Amino acid sequence: MKKFDKERVLLAVAGPVIALVVAVALTSVVLLASGKNPIEPYTLMLEQISYSDVQVLTINQAGMYYLAALAVAVGFRMNLFNIGVDGQYRLAAMTTAVVGAHVALPAPLQIPLLMLVAMLTGAFWAGIAGILKTTRGVSEVVATIMLNAIATSVIGYMTLTENFGVPVGNNQTTGEMHESGWFPGISMGESGEIYGFVIIAALAGVLYWVILNRTRFGFDLRATGASPSAAAASGVNAKRMVLSAMLISGAVAGLAGMPILLGDTHTYSLSFPAGLGFTGIGIALLGRNNPVGIAFASLLWAFLDKASPALDYATPVAYDKEIAVIMQGLIVIAVVVSYEAVRRWGLKRQQRRVGEELAAAARNNGNNGNDGNNDTVKEVAAR
Repeated sequence: MKKFDKERVLLAVAGPVIALVVAVALTSVVLLASGKNPIEPYTLMLEQISYSDVQVLTINQAGMYYLAALAVAVGFRMNLFNIGVDGQYRLAAMTTAVVGAHVALPAPLQIPLLMLVAMLTGAFWAGIAGILKTTRGVSEVVATIMLNAIATSVIGYMTLTENFGVPVGNNQTTGEMHESGWFPGISMGESGEIYGFVIIAALAGVLYWVILNRTRFGFDLRATGASPSAAAASGVNAKRMVLSAMLISGAVAGLAGMPILLGDTHTYSLSFPAGLGFTGIGIALLGRNNPVGIAFASLLWAFLDKASPALDYATPVAYDKEIAVIMQGLIVIAVVVSYEAVRRWGLKRQQRRVGEELAAAARNNGNNGNDGNNDTVKEVAAR
């Protein structure tokens, strides 16, 4: 058992490590090709770890990335590609901001209400794609991409001044939310404040693991994703599981914008962060849909975002901060290739081990001349 556990850990870690090494190597090649030092940018970014303000910014950004990646991972575990997380979280943030600006309840009621509004909005928007897939066979990729564009238009319409928009200078906002809906943060002194919603994000990761690995629903979801026909043969309603997965994915996506909405901006505006959904795809891939792996991948991604601006101010030679973006893109490409390579390597090791066990069982059978040993050979072959 110990040998099996070690090998499983090795296979799980090998993919991300190889992807990161390849991404760094290729980024260094790009730097060399542009006549820049291939080592100094990494040194400059690593130096940023020691600054407490960068640590706070990284944790806050990672909290949003984590929720977006969890939303994507729920779909991946069901063999669904919810590429609409971006539209789902932005629409949910806008709706939540409007409700927060027009409804005033005590904080113990206001914050849960806003979270519920965000989750219901995200689930509703993802559910449209789920219904189209289960009733008309429309690909969730096509449906969610189109819904992203529609969400942008809906947000633009709802934030018009004649609807819920409140102009603030050159920006168009939904108005400031009532203070009872502000999620309290963790003060870090002069370094800033860590969003309190980061704790909710961590709890969401725990809940994700428990549901997928310790409940019948999670087993049915994973089984349907692996083989819909086999799951249906065991009594699982595949269409219902597809719809359920899309609803849950959308609900989690709806929370992705809450850390910054409830902890910082307290309003939705034209400057609200965009692109979290697409970033979540890369993070979910790097984290292999595992909540712990996604947490490390979120921190890495957030660190690259927050440490890269230091490259612009390097002396005597400044580096383009887009180096971090190049690295992130290369990680996404490398992670797909490395995971497939690791999967094939693991399969070959398993086949070799089974072959050795069969050969050993056959030798024992020949030496003992006992028919009962045939059961051992059959048992090994079955594994």
